[in-house]
Amino acid sequence: MVYNILDYGAVGDGRTNDGPAIQKAIDACAAAGGGRVLIPGGHIYKSGSLLLHSHVELHLAHGSRLKASENSADFLEVEAAYRDSYRDTELKVPSYENCEYDGEPKNYFLMAKDAEDICLSGTGTIDGSEENFYGAIDHNFIEGTYYPRIPMLLMKGVHHLTIRDVTLTRSAFWTVHLVGCEDVLIDGIRILNNLKMVNCDGIDPDHCRNVRICNCHIESADDCIVFKTTEKNAALGPCENIVVSNCTLTSTSAAIKFGTESVSDFRNITVTNCVISRTNRGISLMLRDGGSIENVLFSNLHINTRQFSDQWWGEGEAICVTAIDRKQGRKAGHIRNIRFENIDCCGENGVFLHGSADNYLEDISLRGMRIHMKKQTRWPLHQWDLRPCEGTGLIPGAPHGVTCVYGRGIRCEDVRVTHDENMNEWLDGQDFFWQNTEDILVRE
Repeated sequence: MVYNILDYGAVGDGRTNDGPAIQKAIDACAAAGGGRVLIPGGHIYKSGSLLLHSHVELHLAHGSRLKASENSADFLEVEAAYRDSYRDTELKVPSYENCEYDGEPKNYFLMAKDAEDICLSGTGTIDGSEENFYGAIDHNFIEGTYYPRIPMLLMKGVHHLTIRDVTLTRSAFWTVHLVGCEDVLIDGIRILNNLKMVNCDGIDPDHCRNVRICNCHIESADDCIVFKTTEKNAALGPCENIVVSNCTLTSTSAAIKFGTESVSDFRNITVTNCVISRTNRGISLMLRDGGSIENVLFSNLHINTRQFSDQWWGEGEAICVTAIDRKQGRKAGHIRNIRFENIDCCGENGVFLHGSADNYLEDISLRGMRIHMKKQTRWPLHQWDLRPCEGTGLIPGAPHGVTCVYGRGIRCEDVRVTHDENMNEWLDGQDFFWQNTEDILVRE
């Protein structure tokens, strides 16, 4: 059965708060055992928080726009304990210096919790109204007014979740945050966020299992697809059994990232047949907490990178793998059995692998790769970026085709490095740079 929100009092004039009417339609649908809640096309529906229920499909018809309200009072708290916690205050430090996050936002836009069989579908648009959350603005970076801000979609403990075809745009924080979800299909969606708006990640599977993300186009800052295991949700276990395929990705940070929140393990993850363009980092594995990363395959990728400012982590690396303690007394886990195969890289840096003196990267394979380095921006190439970590995290270092510090069991087979002449002033003549690395195999 179809539940049209206009029949429940929605106006769709872009000014009236239609949230209560939409929620009535969702509640009626759930009470009847499930069905489709229709958001008709040709209208803008302003809304605050909406709570989805089991067996409900929220369908946005073509030409519809569900737009986040500018009134903070329209957004409800995730938990009753957070009542009156919405604050519009400046950050004490910039988010690029310290943005530790336990994974629990205080308020929500669209949320489902401890539910099953939920679907978000249609070719309409959900608009996060990012301008409501602007803090300091400069040429390269828009800081938020507070942290954490309101995620667009927060799915907690949902089993059998489908998100298909919709466009999600102008989010001011994590766009799709999946917490402890299982059996998830995200297919054919578009995420179109501001490449200057900090922390507006695309899709964040957090302690999730059996996830498929395919045929999506994502533009976002910080990252496009980010696997997390956040501290608040540590009891939910690892991120595992995940496939990402056939996506196009653009980011001012990393297109595909693991971490930095990493209190539990990441394992059995495949990323294949994707195109990454105009991105500060292509692939970034950033282990900073107690969990480990293992059994991960990246294959059949095209990666184009370019630098942005130091306000974004990274130095234009096509691939960056780091295991660094976040702070003293908080040991990072281990990275092992990671494979990169059939990858074309073009950009201002190559492959950067960096473990620690007491935590070597292990069993990393690079096979069938072409790395072409060329200068594309005005930003200098004179440092390595290990942020976030103790200290500044920026240390002097030249770019190379492949850099490895503190590694063991590194395999490079059929890896070719070339560079344009405009890179000469930044290079030190070494295509492959090894430091404190054991058991290396380089084979043409």
